[in-house]
Amino acid sequence: MIELSSLLNALIENWEIVALFFAVAILYSSVGFGGGSSYIAILALTGLTFIQFRAIALLCNIVVVSGGVYIFAKNDHYNWRKVLPLAILSVPCAFLGGYLRISQTFFFTLLGGTLVFAAVIMWLSNHLLTEVTKSSKISSAAKDGVIGGIIGFVSGMVGIGGGIFLAPFLHLSNWDTPKRIAATASFFILVNSLAGLAGQVQNPEFYFEPNIAFILMVTVFFGGQIGSRLSAAKISPFIIKRMTALLIAFVGIRILFKYIY
Repeated sequence: MIELSSLLNALIENWEIVALFFAVAILYSSVGFGGGSSYIAILALTGLTFIQFRAIALLCNIVVVSGGVYIFAKNDHYNWRKVLPLAILSVPCAFLGGYLRISQTFFFTLLGGTLVFAAVIMWLSNHLLTEVTKSSKISSAAKDGVIGGIIGFVSGMVGIGGGIFLAPFLHLSNWDTPKRIAATASFFILVNSLAGLAGQVQNPEFYFEPNIAFILMVTVFFGGQIGSRLSAAKISPFIIKRMTALLIAFVGIRILFKYIY
């Protein structure tokens, strides 16, 4: 059971982390992401263990994108006939990825490398930000399923929802409008974070510190609500996409330098 005094102590001791999580939740949710990659990078600087911060990052992902999915659905940004093929195969693959035991070095190398790759692709795909028309080529459900499965597996291993990997692919393939891509990324992150967390729970070594986890989940809930509403109404897709690409690249490069050199 979580005690109020313990929560206050955890908040005081980790106020810098709480502030960073709030900022990350706003920025990432504004482009339909959960923020798992940056949550992990931040938590890696704390005294928490490798097992703990993967779980906390996924929990925060779930909190952020749950609100985002609701807001995007309310604003009619989903084409479920296109969204579901991406998610169906990704769920069992994310569960399997979360269940696998991997070393800390392999984890950070994989995370850093994929983040840098995703950032470069996202930055270079800016010419695809124009609205697609009804004459655009309809994506294959089978192809989307395979892509979703691969991304789900990798995401389950590293403890993130996979939206930062999925969104560049969708932009490059002219899959749909930027708003619908952001909405799809939110839903994809939600189902894969749930599946990845379920896989981690099956690991006998699974554990996380409840006080800091609760505080961070509340923090990202409010940050995510702000970011999702900004995305749905006010911020230019071009601006938020470029901002997110820079943030992802920064995090990825920092992780690689810390754990490889």
